Amino acid sequence: MDLFAVNWLGVVLAALAGFVVGGIWYGPVMGKKWMGAVGLTEEDVKSVNMGMVYGGAFAFSLLASWVLAHTFQSYAELGAEFSIGVKVLTAFGVALGFIVPAIGTNYLFSQKSKALFFIDAGYWLLFYIAMGLVHAYLP
Repeated sequence: MDLFAVNWLGVVLAALAGFVVGGIWYGPVMGKKWMGAVGLTEEDVKSVNMGMVYGGAFAFSLLASWVLAHTFQSYAELGAEFSIGVKVLTAFGVALGFIVPAIGTNYLFSQKSKALFFIDAGYWLLFYIAMGLVHAYLP
């Protein structure tokens, strides 16, 4: 099983899809609520190295996308044929079963607000749905 035998165009486009979801979610949809929940002002956000933040976030998106693509490819090599719906639900399940509990646990111990948890959990669910859609259509 070749770790790199994936559709790299799909990997990049799925990462971009998740990245776009983040821009919309943390911009016009939940941006102000998120800033309030983490205790940041617009000036605070503008004062960081945005190239580093966005570059790092996109690198993590690429990693997540590649792992999802590799997972689907591994099942395909075993003979599994997943429908579009199954791929999207699998991606959603990864977020719901792994990402959301992980951030939830971190937020409980670090005493983050419920509002921040729901904002971030909602993002990760949408992020993985977007990636699942791209990987479903570009296997």
